[in-house]
Amino acid sequence: MSFQTYADLWRIPDVRRILVLGLFLRIPMPASAVIVTLHVVGPLDRSYAEAGLVSTVLAIAMAISAPWLGRLLDRLGLRRTLLLPLAVLPIAWSIAPWVGYLPLLALVAVAGLFTVPSFSIVRQVMLRSVGPGQRTAALSADAIMTELGFMAGPVIGVLGASYFGTSWAMLMIQWLGIAAAVVLWLINPRITEGDPAIPSDAVPSDAATSDAGTPKSRFGPPSWLNPGVALLLAGTFTASLILIAEDLGTVAAMRDFERTALLGLVMAIWALGSLLGALIYGALNSHPSTAVMLVLLGATTVLTAFAWDPISFTVLLLLSGFFCAPTLTAALEAITSNVPSSVRGEVMGWHGSAITLGSAVGAPTAGFAIDLIGWQGGFVLGGGLGLLIAAGIWLTTRRMSNPAEASLPPGEKSPAPAE
Repeated sequence: MSFQTYADLWRIPDVRRILVLGLFLRIPMPASAVIVTLHVVGPLDRSYAEAGLVSTVLAIAMAISAPWLGRLLDRLGLRRTLLLPLAVLPIAWSIAPWVGYLPLLALVAVAGLFTVPSFSIVRQVMLRSVGPGQRTAALSADAIMTELGFMAGPVIGVLGASYFGTSWAMLMIQWLGIAAAVVLWLINPRITEGDPAIPSDAVPSDAATSDAGTPKSRFGPPSWLNPGVALLLAGTFTASLILIAEDLGTVAAMRDFERTALLGLVMAIWALGSLLGALIYGALNSHPSTAVMLVLLGATTVLTAFAWDPISFTVLLLLSGFFCAPTLTAALEAITSNVPSSVRGEVMGWHGSAITLGSAVGAPTAGFAIDLIGWQGGFVLGGGLGLLIAAGIWLTTRRMSNPAEASLPPGEKSPAPAE
């Protein structure tokens, strides 16, 4: 284990610049989630269910847009792709804070469809800027900055809503993200490997042929999709489902323990565990596979259901949090290592959609389990599904290893969770 890797990463100008800029691109996501909820139940005088519908619509829109905008990144480059969000988002978010509920719902859907693909862009710049031996550390560094953003975002959202009101807070936090996107457009970092003299908005793309030179079908699955990548996306979906189950289960548990006032602190400790896990995972010399990380995440999630008081619950939740970010990082690293760099934007978009859909499916499912057997239900359901699907990934990968090799273009490795 060596933390020197992170120091080496920080010395790379493109890495340092995109990590800081990425933080400002992402903070508006968790901040606006809090602000919009407070706005719907406050000034708009609607129910929490209606506030949840806004979040669901946004999640679905972002799940649709991520692969689409990721593909545009691959074909058109960064600057041309960002022109769409930069044309739509300022209009949508400048109007949204001042309208009624139904127009807000429509504007949030439009904004979600044109959300800046920050996760894809940051990770592509990171992977392009580092050597093969630094890939996992780079993705872990990105996960650390993401956790920092999702820890700071809700705090900023609550403070903004308290001091300026929800409408002005929504406007300001979204314009912070838009300003960061403008800076990104001006800096225009390269997102693919190649000649440094070629700007990212001049990356050639041929939709008719694959990287191996074989024709690409305009219909059917994309050329990069194979059983190994599909399994890794399933693992990503499952990890996201576990995380939303833990999220809802934590709220229910603190209410059951009659310690609701401590909820923010407990959630912050959980996020801290995820941050520390990403930090250590990236510093390891040998990295466990996605299936192993999913087993550890699932097992510690089930273990949390055996907590007997707020202290034991927080300790077990911290332990489970330790495997949150590393599980998603392991899956993403395995996926990006085994697809051509020319389609990384689209692939990362699908990875983001798997996370979003996992949350969308996990929320009502975990809620049903909590209603049925109490707060423990969310942890047992999420962790149990994680263990089952991790076992399925591991068994299927072993059985299909040879066919998976054969399905890939020459020179590519089979993207198995064991890698």
